[in-house]
Amino acid sequence: MPHPLLSATLAASAILLSGCGALTNKPEPPAPLTPADFHVRMDALEDTLVARCDDQSRLGSDITFVARRQDALIGDVHEVGSLLRGVHVRLDNIAVDEPEPVVVRRECAADELGLANKTILGRSEWIGLPDVGTYLKARIDSGANTSSLSAREITRFERDGENWVRFKLGLADDDVIVDAVRDEWIEAPIERRVRIIQATGQESRPVVTLMMTLGSIREPVEFTLSDRTHLDFPALLGRRFLLDIAVVDVAERYLHERPEYPGGRPASEAERDQDDADLENEER
Repeated sequence: MPHPLLSATLAASAILLSGCGALTNKPEPPAPLTPADFHVRMDALEDTLVARCDDQSRLGSDITFVARRQDALIGDVHEVGSLLRGVHVRLDNIAVDEPEPVVVRRECAADELGLANKTILGRSEWIGLPDVGTYLKARIDSGANTSSLSAREITRFERDGENWVRFKLGLADDDVIVDAVRDEWIEAPIERRVRIIQATGQESRPVVTLMMTLGSIREPVEFTLSDRTHLDFPALLGRRFLLDIAVVDVAERYLHERPEYPGGRPASEAERDQDDADLENEER
C-alpha cells in the first residue's frame, strides 16, 4: 500500500499538471482559405459591385429622361406662345368690313326684372284727360322728374280759402285733340309750385293734379303748367308718373290705343294722326 505522503504528492502533481494544461489552451486558428473558397468570395464581391453599378446607371438614365422631358415641355410652351402671338396678329389684321359678330342675348323673365306688374310704354303715347274730355299726344321722358302740360292764359285765383288756377290748353294748330275743348277753361287747385332754373333765369310754375288715362292705366297725375307750344308734344310724362307702374321701351311708339271722347275721332283713325312728320319731329 503506497505511503500516504506519496499519494498526496502524486495527487498535487496531477492537479498542477491539469491546471497548466488549462492555462496553455488557446483558440484554434481559422482553417486556411482554399482556392475554391477564394474564388467563391471574389465572385460574390464582383456580383455586389456590378449590382451597385447597375443601380447608378439606372439612376443616371432616370435623370437623363427627366431632363429630356423638361426640354420637351419647354419646347411645347414656346410653340404655344408662338401660336398665340400669331392669333393676335390675325385678329389685328381682320378687315373692318367683315360681318359683325352675332350677339346672343339671354331673355330674362319678367319676374326676374321686376316687370311682371308694370306696363310697357313707347317713347310717345296717346293719353286721355277724362276731366277735360280730350286725348293728347305725350312724350315719355324718364329724364324729367315731373310731368308737364302745355297751358296758356294761366290765371291764379282763390276759392274757399285755397289757391286755384284757371287755364286753357296751350296747343299748336296741328295738335290733335277733341276740337270742342280747344279753347275751354280748365280749373284745378294748385298742389304746390316748382322752381325751374333755365339759362334765361328762374321761373315758378304751378302744379295741378288731373286724372289721366294711358292704356289700362288710370291715375291722378301731377302736371306743371307751362307754355309748350314751341315743342312737339303738348304733354310730357316724367319719372313721378312712371315710378312703380311703367317702364319705357324707347324702340316703340304708341303701344296703347287712343282713348275715345265725344266729339273726337275714333281710335281706329289714330294711326293716321301718327304720321311721318310726327316721327321726324320726335327725332330732332
